[in-house]
Amino acid sequence: MSRGVFITGTDTGIGKTTASCALLLALRTRGLRAVGMKPVASGSERTAGGWRNEDALALQAASDPRPAYEHVNPYALPEPTAPEIAAALAGVVVDRNKLREAFDALRAQADFVLVEGVGGWCSPLAVDVEHADLARDLALPALLVVGLRLGCINHARLSAKAIVADGLPLLGWIGSGVDPDFSRQRETIAILDRLLPVPRLGLLSHGTDATQHSMELAEAARVITDA
Repeated sequence: MSRGVFITGTDTGIGKTTASCALLLALRTRGLRAVGMKPVASGSERTAGGWRNEDALALQAASDPRPAYEHVNPYALPEPTAPEIAAALAGVVVDRNKLREAFDALRAQADFVLVEGVGGWCSPLAVDVEHADLARDLALPALLVVGLRLGCINHARLSAKAIVADGLPLLGWIGSGVDPDFSRQRETIAILDRLLPVPRLGLLSHGTDATQHSMELAEAARVITDA
């Protein structure tokens, strides 16, 4: 059975997809066939092949082998809003069985499947579908991406507590340098290192390329494949 991890974050727009793509590249550097999945994505554009989401396309491009889009992103919702709202506007009901089937299709072709959530851990994926539900369905441990900016200490601690309270294994956290003007990043990281219950497995610097990001997550790739 393939291994995998569930990537969640402290908020929307804090670098989950950047971290996920970098981690896929780092896993591939370790000789693994690694593919990404974005089960539910809101904010999609209509193409000749159907609705396509930018984050899901990035995960597909970072994967090897390159999986079918419908397996990477079973639900591409048009409106760029909370998934529950976007699904209602599109007249779509998210089916957990369909998500499991897509994951199984990815698992059949890869050594490692990385699943990226939407927004933060406590943001629902759909009506009656929480991140914890899907992570349990897929039997995946979690990895928390922390957007390093003012307020992130509270967000990170609450997110970590929620994941643990939901009974999911939390392997570690990754810092994401989303705010280039954040003057107290070093001190903030030190506080997070002290207060979070799991180790920091990487730090994504702001504005570097994909190759550099993958090098920054080499330790994360090692830990999650050894878990």
